[in-house]
Amino acid sequence: MSKLIIAAGTGFSGQVLVSHFKNKFEEIVILTRGKSQTIDGTKHVNWNAKTFSGWENELENATVLINLAGKSVDCRYTQNNKREILLSRIESTKILNKAVLNCKNPPKHWLNSSTATIYRFSLDKEMDEADGEIGNDFSMNVAQSWEKAFFKTETPNTLKTALRTSIVLGKNGGAFIPLKTLAKIGFGGKQGIGNQFVSWIHQEDFARAVDFILEKELTGKINIVSPKPIQNVDFMKKLRKAVGFPFGIPLNKTLLEIGSFLIRTETELVLKSRNVVPKRLLDNGFEFKFGDVDGAFEDLV
Repeated sequence: MSKLIIAAGTGFSGQVLVSHFKNKFEEIVILTRGKSQTIDGTKHVNWNAKTFSGWENELENATVLINLAGKSVDCRYTQNNKREILLSRIESTKILNKAVLNCKNPPKHWLNSSTATIYRFSLDKEMDEADGEIGNDFSMNVAQSWEKAFFKTETPNTLKTALRTSIVLGKNGGAFIPLKTLAKIGFGGKQGIGNQFVSWIHQEDFARAVDFILEKELTGKINIVSPKPIQNVDFMKKLRKAVGFPFGIPLNKTLLEIGSFLIRTETELVLKSRNVVPKRLLDNGFEFKFGDVDGAFEDLV
């Protein structure tokens, strides 16, 4: 009996995975802060991502565990929010480590979210898993602490993989919707100087990459990004073309600061240059369906 558990699976990425895997596992269980119930044949089990309350029994005999828990970074970096961003990632990872170790028959493979933001700002060097350089600021330190909490507890019977995921472009959620809206109303110009790289992946390739990792039993740290990072100025230009809007007003740093303040987010989300490549996926023979952003936009628009 194959069983998939997705911790924090009700969000955008979780739903992408549920629809991809729904015919590949006999049972899918979502751990959620919401109430325990069954929706469309998927079992939802309540957890608070900090303590045991019965949800841990679901891990017994599971085939795969995927943990996506963590407060969204799409918020103002107040002290309170920063604390919550860090703790939500560390605590959920730690309690799952405990739960896995308590199992008689633990999940065979555990994939834990991480982020492509772990690498430093880079305009020149492409960051792969072998020699990507990890920087030192709030986001990068969170990412490092998160991976450390994941890997430092050894789980002898469970394979472990950290998914260093970039922006996932999808139809029904994530970063693509606000970007598309900006482009449609004429604000789809470059953001900041525009030379910063965007690392992205189409939602279908995101799910296919997760599937591939499970099939090949790849462990350790893996970049889940498309093969071609693209500069923000070109990314926005191609997006304007895809939505059919002739021009885009560029948003300089000051305008972005004001806008970010109004919608309660941080400019880092668009200004950081994430120049990340999927070396391990490619080395192992993964083939992207949406390798360049034109095809991805065309499909999503």
